[in-house]
Amino acid sequence: MLTVAQLGKHYPARTALHPTSLTFEPGRFCVLLGHSGAGKSTLLRCLNQLTEPSSGSVEVQGLGLVDSAAKRRALRCMTGFVFQQHQLIGRQTALANVLNGRLGCTPLWRSLLPWSKAEVELGLACLERVGLRDFALTRADRLSGGQQQRVGIARALAQRPRILLADEPVASLDPAKAGEVLELLQRFCREDGMVTIVSLHQVRLARQYADRIIALRDGAVVFDAPPDQLSPDAIEAIYRVVPHMPTQPVGLPGGQIPECVQAA
Repeated sequence: MLTVAQLGKHYPARTALHPTSLTFEPGRFCVLLGHSGAGKSTLLRCLNQLTEPSSGSVEVQGLGLVDSAAKRRALRCMTGFVFQQHQLIGRQTALANVLNGRLGCTPLWRSLLPWSKAEVELGLACLERVGLRDFALTRADRLSGGQQQRVGIARALAQRPRILLADEPVASLDPAKAGEVLELLQRFCREDGMVTIVSLHQVRLARQYADRIIALRDGAVVFDAPPDQLSPDAIEAIYRVVPHMPTQPVGLPGGQIPECVQAA
């Protein structure tokens, strides 16, 4: 269980995340939905303290309130993070990139030594889970975009996380590859019983894969419900102030949704 209370992030010129209170349950695939700049990434990065919140608190079952440097380190060790642009080291093998996921929980002196047999086996097992064991010794920069993202997921799994966060993990992938990545994340959420929170901007994918959709607009939560409650009116409330979007309302007669939102 992951709980945030009045969590907010303020900058001198703007508020990126208004005070927000939410509870996330293990084994439920939660999608953060909204346009670029809505506050999705800020919320994700405040959850594991990659960005220091300006207000509020984060509490994790078994860890308690994250209110010290030691607890922030413990939170990061139990949280896997999947990035939009993979963040792999191209010259390293897929296996080496996966094992890099262990560095945050490894003492500095230990990281100077070769990986142990147990750690290598863990890395191979994580690659097996994402269907890439045969590519373990392939350089990351020789993999396709979809394969690189799966290596990124395997790297997160190597942390043995209790919490899995993914920031726009399919934004650079074609629809078929995007579906494969989301199916993996959803399956691992169920199998491992992790708190799983994925940010997306594609309404269609959110409806297809989410157990729960939390939508943000201008740094505030404007929708929080199962996907079957994401009506055209709700979509209009989420997207109506998006810059560069068509001025035509998102909710159309007959419950239709414009193609720009369906495929966004």
